[in-house]
Amino acid sequence: MGVEGGMKCVKFLLFFFNFIFWICGLALIVVGVLVQMALHSTFMIKDASASAIPLVLIIVGVVIFFIAFFGCCGAWKENYCMITMFSILLSLIIIVEIAAAIAGYIYRGKLTVIVQDSFTDMINQYNSNSTDEFRNAVDKMQEDLKCCGVNSSSDWKNFRPGGNSVPDSCCINVTAGCGVGAMTDSNKVYQQGCQIALETKLRQNIQWVIVAALVIAFLQIMGIVFACLLMRGIRSGYEVM
Repeated sequence: MGVEGGMKCVKFLLFFFNFIFWICGLALIVVGVLVQMALHSTFMIKDASASAIPLVLIIVGVVIFFIAFFGCCGAWKENYCMITMFSILLSLIIIVEIAAAIAGYIYRGKLTVIVQDSFTDMINQYNSNSTDEFRNAVDKMQEDLKCCGVNSSSDWKNFRPGGNSVPDSCCINVTAGCGVGAMTDSNKVYQQGCQIALETKLRQNIQWVIVAALVIAFLQIMGIVFACLLMRGIRSGYEVM
């Protein structure tokens, strides 16, 4: 016997929220992959621990993806066991996310250290590395972030003899040879380091991260509420039978 009346509405609401939740899981997978590529390609970060954040995003995204699919099937088929399992798994995901948020807050300084060490390593390898791909990645990073060096343009003091030149990608207007002898010229070269520029960019976008986290949390809680209501409706139907 299928659910009737208000429970049928709850059934479709649960299906709808799970569909949105499924899309959120897919989005987390995509974001995790993009962050992983950015950390290890654009910024050439070698520290293995830097992979923790994107890997967590990918894993959570995959789990959410399958749990939401599981919930959609359970709601559509009105299967009590599937919906019960969905509620339990979703509750566990919420607990894991809370733990991950706490861990991320506690170890928030670790990423800063990793980024600073990796940027410093990039500068040291810029001259010695013979691959154009590496140089182009570093240049693109400085152009995109509008920065120069790790903490300031003076980090490029060993770039060329004389200690007063920087790569052309540090220039405000990039032209061939624009960085020669212009390290401290604020009219020609960005003086701000890439670490500060990256942190500033992250702060500017942090509100969107918070909004996304709140939306996902809302969907998860509503999913559990609707699942519990539908479970009660299905059980009542069994008892009537």
